[in-house]
Amino acid sequence: MGKIKVTQIKSAIKRPLNQKRTLEALGLRKLNQSIEAEATPQILGMVKKVSHLVRVEDVK
Repeated sequence: MGKIKVTQIKSAIKRPLNQKRTLEALGLRKLNQSIEAEATPQILGMVKKVSHLVRVEDVK
């Protein structure tokens, strides 16, 4: 599987608790913070859940 780069682009303020916890589980705690992760089904599911708060790029 490949790697993806996930960047938080919107705040988690006034978002449901499950979305806040999903961002924390991804390792995103601040705006414009990025992480690189393996593109596993679990990670892709979490990214899909908060897709309106993050930007996703493929890492080669």
